[in-house]
Amino acid sequence: MSAKVNTAPRSMGDTGRQGRLREKPETLEKPGGMDLPFLMLVVLLLGIGVIMVLSASFASAYYNVNNESGGNPTYYFFRQLIFAVSGILLMLVTSRIPVAFFRRYAFWFMVGAIGLLILVPIIGVKANGAKRWLSLGFTTVQPSEIAKLAEVLVFAAMICIYKDKMKTFKYGILPFVLIMGVIVGLLFLEPHLSASVIILAVGVIMMFLGGVRLGWFVGGGVVLGGAAALVLTKFSYASDRIMAWRDPFAYKMDEGWQIVQSLYAIGSGGLLGTGLGQSRQKYLYLPEEHNDYIFSIVCEELGFVGASLVLALFAVLILRGYWIALHARTRYGALVAAGLTSLLAVQVFFNVGVVTNLLPSTGISLPFFSYGGTALWIQLIEMGIILSISREIPVKKEG
Repeated sequence: MSAKVNTAPRSMGDTGRQGRLREKPETLEKPGGMDLPFLMLVVLLLGIGVIMVLSASFASAYYNVNNESGGNPTYYFFRQLIFAVSGILLMLVTSRIPVAFFRRYAFWFMVGAIGLLILVPIIGVKANGAKRWLSLGFTTVQPSEIAKLAEVLVFAAMICIYKDKMKTFKYGILPFVLIMGVIVGLLFLEPHLSASVIILAVGVIMMFLGGVRLGWFVGGGVVLGGAAALVLTKFSYASDRIMAWRDPFAYKMDEGWQIVQSLYAIGSGGLLGTGLGQSRQKYLYLPEEHNDYIFSIVCEELGFVGASLVLALFAVLILRGYWIALHARTRYGALVAAGLTSLLAVQVFFNVGVVTNLLPSTGISLPFFSYGGTALWIQLIEMGIILSISREIPVKKEG
């Protein structure tokens, strides 16, 4: 009796181990990790900045025994180092916060920022003829820095809410202009012209990203031009800076002193620089040598080559920030990443433009370089938000 052979075809579910191995693996998408190139660029620039604070500040910290340093040449360096290390921790913690959190509380951030700006004229700390800071006891904070971050978070949320209505005046222009008007109005009470310019510049960039018609920007440019003319005629400190900008050597003993000393520092650096720690202008010639004008010391000590490398690092960081914005998982994340990257780019451009006399003198610091603890914290928190957005970028994984 012969055995029966089962000739029935096997079902799709009975293909066996070899059949399953031959199947094409399924492609899945899952959130990726933190963007390491962006993180490393931030840490690298921050490290160079802390070293330059030590080099730029030790002379004035040593000689000015009556100021906060008390004659300690490493005073500014150690404070900046502490804020840098703690700021990196803040950045890493912020990078773990979901992007949805910032969208949910964006308007509360703006309310808090405006509240702090209201307090500045009342209980603020005055220095160099302006009242721009609030005292925290161990340090001071500039509410204008918080307002810049809040502006990006709120404008991104509003753009996502209004969507296609951004081309209309009621939704795409009016609410944004009102918010900028309130912030700039409070900043003029300090007065803080440079922060006002940054608030307006970043606001315009966000509105452009949101899809506002180009015609509105032309009209806005005319209005801003008229406002600028009014400021120059009504505020003497602004008109004095314009005159010193046009011909700094004609005012080199008063309004033009700072920019003249800055140009001396940049020129004496030459191609390769005088060497790290070998600046001459930092010996009480150049005011704010470890703050707004620290890039002049970079040019003097590291030369054209070193300064160009620093600017190249900033350029790569900015490009990487826009890359994260283009690949963000949500529109809100894309707008925030683009806005914060634009804020960084605007501040770098304005600071370098001022110290080279391309632009009139304003009090704009160089991110990651200029001395200032709470400002550095806020800058690193902004970088942490971009890293948080990068964590949510989907990546393909073979499953």
